[in-house]
Amino acid sequence: MSAPREVQLETLQVGAIRMRVALQGDGPLVVFCHGFPESWISWRAQMAAVADAGYRAAAPDMRGYGGTDAPADPAQYTMLHHAGDMVELVRVLGAGTAVIVGHDWGAPAAWNSALLRPDVFRAVVGLSVPYVPPAKTDLLTALERQGVTTFYMQYFQHEGVAEEELQADVAATLRRLTFSMSGDGPGRMVAGILAPGAGLLDTTVDPDVLPAWLLQDDLDYVVGEFRRTGFRGGLNWYRAIRGSAELLAPWYGCPIRQPSLFIGGARDDVLRFPGMQQRVAGLPQVLPGLRGAHVLEGAGHWLQRERAGEVNRLLLSFLSELDG
Repeated sequence: MSAPREVQLETLQVGAIRMRVALQGDGPLVVFCHGFPESWISWRAQMAAVADAGYRAAAPDMRGYGGTDAPADPAQYTMLHHAGDMVELVRVLGAGTAVIVGHDWGAPAAWNSALLRPDVFRAVVGLSVPYVPPAKTDLLTALERQGVTTFYMQYFQHEGVAEEELQADVAATLRRLTFSMSGDGPGRMVAGILAPGAGLLDTTVDPDVLPAWLLQDDLDYVVGEFRRTGFRGGLNWYRAIRGSAELLAPWYGCPIRQPSLFIGGARDDVLRFPGMQQRVAGLPQVLPGLRGAHVLEGAGHWLQRERAGEVNRLLLSFLSELDG
């Protein structure tokens, strides 16, 4: 097999927005959806692996990030918008179908894309965030009913507040969040309930030395992107939570029936959310096509970089079973 092409960056008209997309390889399409606060480059190891295996990898800067348009209105960031972006991206790339893979916020984008358009997304992989079927009560409302008012997602609702904190020193913000939410971090809960008056970074640590999996060049690239764009686009995903729940009413409780795969990290804050272990255990009920649910020991939130080799192995095995 010939060596795959290097990554090419293209800016495409995808529906109503201009979207920058990293492309590598040729063959059946695999779409990678990144999360917060990241960019297409977080998938570099997976793109190379699937391209080498005979697939075409496409990793966009998601709506609100990097070289992709970032509407100012949070109402433009519902799950219907993200699913629409991914459906249109597949069409623009000339593919009839794709496997969709997502991490962090990209995981709900992938899950919901597969839920809403099973004709387009023939299989789905979620990292960090397991599939939770749409429900009438959104997460923010559920927290309020429990008397919780300082969960980090609630802190993000106040426009301008988190932006000011995160943009004060972008390099320090990204170093702190990436290290502290990794399996190499101090083990404190970062993405959780904040102390009254605290910000997101107050529980983070600025590492003296970057972990081996966090390449300085990659970090510098993402720092440059957020210095240019700010964090508003990424934060607007959180501000659309209630709107997404309302718009997904026709799909309340629906399973995803296509072949699916889940990969989590044992030290990931997300899997420490209340009830999340039960969600993972119950995945076969909401994902009838589940081919595996893997929780990687010692891994934190940034699975595709912290455990690139293991994630690649699981992903390529899943793809080979689909196409074998």
